[in-house]
Amino acid sequence: MTEVDTWGRDPQVRYMRGIFSMIESAQKELLLKLSIEPHDERLRRFRETALGLFEKTWITAMQRGIAENEEDVAVIYLFCLARALSARGIDVPAGLLPKNAAIEKFMREALK
Repeated sequence: MTEVDTWGRDPQVRYMRGIFSMIESAQKELLLKLSIEPHDERLRRFRETALGLFEKTWITAMQRGIAENEEDVAVIYLFCLARALSARGIDVPAGLLPKNAAIEKFMREALK
């Protein structure tokens, strides 16, 4: 008997897939601009650190109305990744991160 898979039609699943897609694209673009190879063995540590920061900030940003869409969530992740990279000695020029005054202010406060 074949079961119909409705997982992909669930609005929450579709929303999360959209977020992950935006994060992946934004991360790829930032790493390319920083000349960090996709197979750089340091990336796992950078991403783990960024994920920890992201998990701490994303929900609060949503509750405050700062992360209103998938693109905003991807920007928050980029700020977390930039912090993780900077903590490991990789310079991330401010001009490489998307401009969003509300997110920038929130992230300065959240990542103290």
